[in-house]
Amino acid sequence: MDKEVLKSCSCPLDATLAVIGGKYKIDIIYYLFGRTLRYSQIAKLVPATPKMLAEQLKELESDGIINRVLYPVVPPKTEYSLTPLGEKLCSSVIEMYKFGQKLYELHEVKPRCGCHEELTRLEEVYNNQK
Repeated sequence: MDKEVLKSCSCPLDATLAVIGGKYKIDIIYYLFGRTLRYSQIAKLVPATPKMLAEQLKELESDGIINRVLYPVVPPKTEYSLTPLGEKLCSSVIEMYKFGQKLYELHEVKPRCGCHEELTRLEEVYNNQK
């Protein structure tokens, strides 16, 4: 994260939201916990336009949340994974997901995403990190 942007944040919560607050950033982080994915795999999981997805990935990389590895092959192969700093978001993301589940239940709305299956995987990753 740019030091000047960080200085403009009034508290740690603002700084966290500045990093994960993009429309698809939390989704990207969620799907990368405990694994490495190629760009095409992320594109299938995250309903963003290619331009928006590339932009969000670049911002997460510049903020130190994800690693990007470009392999010099034809066609180009790019892989993304979370940095140790990004992995520290795991417990928070699990709790945010559970809070969202409660909101859906309260308002009797069914989620449209396929994240429920991922939550089990995510909790296993988090428990293995402890």
